[in-house]
Amino acid sequence: MGVELTALHWIYLLFVLLIIGFMVFRKDTSLICMIGIFLLAVTATHSLSAAISGVFNSFIYAITELLPTILVISVIVAMSRVLTMAGINDVMITPFTRFIRTPSWAYWTIGLLMMVASWFFWPSPAIALIGAVLLPVAIRVGLPAIGAAMAMNLFGHGVALSGDFVIQGAPKLTAEAAGLPVSDVVFASVPLVFVMGIVTTITAFILLRRDMKKGQFAAAKEIDVTIDPALEQTKQLLSNHAKKWLAAIIAILLLLDVAAMSYLKLQGGQATALIGGTAIFILILLSIFAHKRDSFEKITNYLIEGFQFGFKIFGPVIPIAAFFYLGDAGFVPIIGDYLPKVSEGIVNDLGVALAHAVPLNKEIGAVTLTAVGAITGLDGSGFSGISLAGSVSHLFSVAIGTGAATLTALGQIAAIWVGGGTLIPWALIPAAAICGVDPFELARRNLVPVTAGLVVTTIVAMFLM
Repeated sequence: MGVELTALHWIYLLFVLLIIGFMVFRKDTSLICMIGIFLLAVTATHSLSAAISGVFNSFIYAITELLPTILVISVIVAMSRVLTMAGINDVMITPFTRFIRTPSWAYWTIGLLMMVASWFFWPSPAIALIGAVLLPVAIRVGLPAIGAAMAMNLFGHGVALSGDFVIQGAPKLTAEAAGLPVSDVVFASVPLVFVMGIVTTITAFILLRRDMKKGQFAAAKEIDVTIDPALEQTKQLLSNHAKKWLAAIIAILLLLDVAAMSYLKLQGGQATALIGGTAIFILILLSIFAHKRDSFEKITNYLIEGFQFGFKIFGPVIPIAAFFYLGDAGFVPIIGDYLPKVSEGIVNDLGVALAHAVPLNKEIGAVTLTAVGAITGLDGSGFSGISLAGSVSHLFSVAIGTGAATLTALGQIAAIWVGGGTLIPWALIPAAAICGVDPFELARRNLVPVTAGLVVTTIVAMFLM
């Protein structure tokens, strides 16, 4: 029958439900998580001072676990900032403008380039890299601005971010919460990511073409892309010849990273370190070539901008991750050895109890994880709640007896597609801003394609478990 549930188990379960409830009502969950950590610590230790220390220790543990992910995203954003400032991104993207001859080609070219760039540069910086160059070309051949925004949004913040195959920030979070190797979650997510991506982007394209034929965008004016004079002056720091050579070197280095990860079978932390180290090397190289004597100060400034971005994104994630780490491997390091002797962790114990109390199956598990993932995305982050998705998938997989990696990947995909920047209006701002469209209108147009994708992906997951 497993371990008998104690007050620790019931407190943890209560706060999981509270976190879901607060997310449904679009309220921030950081305070709830911190109260939950405190109550778990005080219940386990019966010491006020130990409980107060436990809250702080949980933050240290979470930051320690998340630091490689925060660091790699920060340095990649810093690197992308140099690419933009030096004008090298224009050189890297401009050759693809020859493929943009019709609205259809514009949609798919922008989307696929956005997906590839987002795998290496993260979606928000990738929008800046691609949007400024390709948007005017796309509009010139007849693609509405909302169509370009949809392509960048669905392929970048949807397909690329939900899988996150290269940087592996998302699968690291969910895998740790589910108690699985990162490689298992990445492998399980591949078919689901592509099913979700294919269904969503094709549905969006069909609906966009239908509305274009109806003339809904006929009155749309060509966007005036405002160019920052300071940015244009910065882009003149390198000659066109130098930009081409540096763009080629960057592309080769990134492709070598991919080849090395495949040949050496690097995953998780090792893959992250390789990508991060390459980004730092590129940052230094470009800064020296572009800024010369001022490169010492400029490198520091770019890194500061990167870290500001990284901690802004992960700031809300830290208290939430800290709470969910207590459900598995983090309880003893954070609070101490206060669990029952036969316990295998709070989430494992709850999963066993759930299996005995409720007849679960693969179908119920898949639908539940999609719902949990979508709910966690309602805060507009996509990342703040995927630890919850990993924790719940762990619980359900224990109860069902199979499908841990598939359920974890499904929850991750649902959370990021909803909250990572395709449905929640305030998460759509980067794509909407660069295309000059209303983020609420972009969210409205994404709703049917993303919903269709989630339904089909959930069904596929049932067969893969």
